[in-house]
Amino acid sequence: MKVSKLVSQRFKERPADCVIDSHALMVRGGYMKYVGNGIFSEYPILRRVTTKIEKIIREEMNMIDGQEVLFPVTMPADLWDQSGRYESVGSELLRFSDRNNSRMVLGMTHEEAAVHLVREYAQSYQQYPFMIYQIQRKFRDEARPRAGMIRVREFTMKDAYSFHTSQEDLEKYYDECYTAYNRVFQRAGVPEVVTVASDSGMMGGSVSHEYMLLTAAGEDSIVICTDCDYRANMEAAATTVENISKGVKELECIETPDCKTIEDVCAFLKAPVEDSCKAVVYQRNMDDTYVVAFVRGDYEVNETKLRNLVGEDIHPAEITEDAPLVAGYIGPYGISDKVTYFIDNSLKGLDAVVAGANKEGYHYAGLNLERDLDSVEYVDISKIQEGGICPCCGKKTITIKRGIEVGNIFQLGTKYTESMGMTYTDSDGKLKNPIMGCYGIGVGRLAASVCEERHDDYGPIWPISIAPWEVQICCLRPDNEEVKAVADEYYNKLQKAGVEVLYDDRKVRPGEMFADADLFGVPIRVTVSPRNLKNGCLEISTRDKAVKEMVPMDEAFDFITGLKAKLFADINEKVEDYK
Repeated sequence: MKVSKLVSQRFKERPADCVIDSHALMVRGGYMKYVGNGIFSEYPILRRVTTKIEKIIREEMNMIDGQEVLFPVTMPADLWDQSGRYESVGSELLRFSDRNNSRMVLGMTHEEAAVHLVREYAQSYQQYPFMIYQIQRKFRDEARPRAGMIRVREFTMKDAYSFHTSQEDLEKYYDECYTAYNRVFQRAGVPEVVTVASDSGMMGGSVSHEYMLLTAAGEDSIVICTDCDYRANMEAAATTVENISKGVKELECIETPDCKTIEDVCAFLKAPVEDSCKAVVYQRNMDDTYVVAFVRGDYEVNETKLRNLVGEDIHPAEITEDAPLVAGYIGPYGISDKVTYFIDNSLKGLDAVVAGANKEGYHYAGLNLERDLDSVEYVDISKIQEGGICPCCGKKTITIKRGIEVGNIFQLGTKYTESMGMTYTDSDGKLKNPIMGCYGIGVGRLAASVCEERHDDYGPIWPISIAPWEVQICCLRPDNEEVKAVADEYYNKLQKAGVEVLYDDRKVRPGEMFADADLFGVPIRVTVSPRNLKNGCLEISTRDKAVKEMVPMDEAFDFITGLKAKLFADINEKVEDYK
């Protein structure tokens, strides 16, 4: 490809609306163009990157006996009625009616379509196990698109679905997918991607993992133990708290005028926040009934954990005048029986707690939950904290980092096959529901994540395995016949040898050419100039600046192809083998 013919726009300045570096560089470099909120078009440069990612994914899915299929983008709502998700999924699912007033949905995930495709095919145990996958454009009506390709509404996704006759078989295949996913990210040049235990959310299932690229630009909080291998998404990390006994006190109801926050109350009573009980109030989406989460004053509520306990979606509450709660003065002792409440583990073991008295202007001091409540059942509904106790090794070695989710895998069980009536005849002649696994990778998000992790101030530094091109030739002074002849020669020679080459043949200043080359992020750069040719050499360098050499003309071709082989070898040596 010649740069003079490349369909792409590049810009000198960083766009003002780009929050993270990868978004800014991919816009500046002519990789993508904004169409609408969370919707982008891909220029040829980005399409070359995502096509290579898709190729890696296909090869790894095929290695574990995956079979590629294609599901419809648009589906009748009846299909989602069968699984129950037409009503249970929130506004992320785009619902509409077609010209015949038939209810339709725009696919954001395809569990229902997968079951529908194989429901009649797989009716005997002898046809199991199997896995089908697709790579397809999807739409999720994301409430807060951000960070370019990291969080969008329209995206390309690889999703796979496996079907099994036993939990043991699913777990065995799950392990194979686990390895295949590691290989995908390692081959894409980001071996530092880690797996973390996660919450299954609307997907369902009991076991799930997310693949996270740890980076400060990430929007997910990742809980990591520095002493053992424990890793989990904040949503799924179990919280353990050890409270030290300070002695039981008498229960007192104390007037606390104008003290509505836990910090105000503790300051007024001269009590540490760690000895207080904070109330956080929500309402069920279905009927607006109240749900109260009680946590220790210095802890925060983990809404995912709470939502899972409630069993349905919830939202922050609006406490009206006729509500059975007194805003700012809510506590577990004497709370109305018209609300559902949960008491977090962080309050366990506290002898004397400051808490709301459920009376305007009053709080309790000395509240002992075990003594003063009829019964106490502690649950885990708080967020684990930096320096907290590791759920695995029990040491206070928890650290919290940021990460971008680039993939996920779920053990779905029979959630979809049972609800959608998919059965098979087992070897004992009985009808049973197949057990499913689900496995996803966001293609565009992975490209943007690699850019976020592999860049400098001037542009992306693409791993050669997914780079838009492997080699770029910069022809300085294409008006010089000798320079142009040599650049043309290497362009043709490298292409014939199977090397992917971008050739900058434009009559522009060297500064502009090199600035664009940095934005292209091609791993190997070959600079042809009058000065280099006068010395009988070509300048060969790598985008990461690890290599920069003047190479004699008669050695340049072998040097370039050898350097390409080395860059691939450096990536491949970090790719784990299948067991």
